[in-house]
Amino acid sequence: MPIVRLSGTVTGSHDPNREMRARMLYQLFASGWDIDNSNGDQRITLSNIEAKILASDAFVFMPGASLEDLFKAVSIFVGYQTLDPNLKGKAAVILNSDHSWTPLFDLLGELQRLGTIHQNYREFLLMADEPKSVLAHLEKVMQEGIPDAGRKRIHVQPTDSFETPLPADNRGSVCVFCSASIRDENYIEDGYRLGQLLAENKYGCVSGAGTTGVMGSVVRGSVDAGGWTGGSNVPHIIEIEGLPDGLSSFWLRPDIYTRMEVMIERSEAFVIFPGGSGTVQEMLALLIFKQTGNALMQGKPVIVFNRKDERTGVRFWDKLLALLEPWCDEDLFVVVNELDEIIPTVERLV
Repeated sequence: MPIVRLSGTVTGSHDPNREMRARMLYQLFASGWDIDNSNGDQRITLSNIEAKILASDAFVFMPGASLEDLFKAVSIFVGYQTLDPNLKGKAAVILNSDHSWTPLFDLLGELQRLGTIHQNYREFLLMADEPKSVLAHLEKVMQEGIPDAGRKRIHVQPTDSFETPLPADNRGSVCVFCSASIRDENYIEDGYRLGQLLAENKYGCVSGAGTTGVMGSVVRGSVDAGGWTGGSNVPHIIEIEGLPDGLSSFWLRPDIYTRMEVMIERSEAFVIFPGGSGTVQEMLALLIFKQTGNALMQGKPVIVFNRKDERTGVRFWDKLLALLEPWCDEDLFVVVNELDEIIPTVERLV
């Protein structure tokens, strides 16, 4: 029988979502699904999430969204966008009966308007308001599959990992999480300038090793200014995007979760630049690590560049900040509004 993985944690007998979970469990079981995490007592980490994806045929996200649940749902969407073969034909349905998932959909909609998400996210993260609707979505995907994400493989062969030591005068490395898909030249120029500034101020530049969008321009800016650049990527994304020229170090990883982990390990600070769902995923991972006291994030600041978008007049990450408000203390990250504030903030906090 197919296996569906339920999100969520049951906090006790008085959990307000317990009844809805019981109804969902009954509907799934009666319809022939085996259920993983039925009791809501399992935790997902970067080290085990890929194994959970491999072991599941579909995913249902329950009401009462937590920061961890948001991370898992966005991760599934990123997998669809990047043609992850382990997600082929696997549905992701969000039961939003309590509207706790609405801020995430608001954020994804804003990123689509700003040009960093090109897919219709509602065709991939399927919304339902009651258990029967969840079953209808699952059945439809089982029959029709996942929509085309509009990405094509260019068949670039992944390279092996390689390592060049940081220069002796290097002050540490800053990881830039950002969009590989945005086409607005203002953002591309900002990314290039940030790469230059990192190099000029003796900071290494760690990135997702993409060639396009802001991600590619950050690497080019650092390389052109003589900086050290490191990056990590996975085979199926390299086949779509290729690898940038000039990397000093590259860490090939089997999945996007171990990719994030090595980028976190190799960095002393993080800049959340304008990006898409992948950048949201990475921000959530950083915050979860901070909240759980993970040693990889101890003493490492997170800086959100909430740039004003010239076309719309809105600040890029306002919807992200609204999404995070219920879960995040102010000391988990710092917000800056101008590009020239980023390096001074890194120097102050590292």
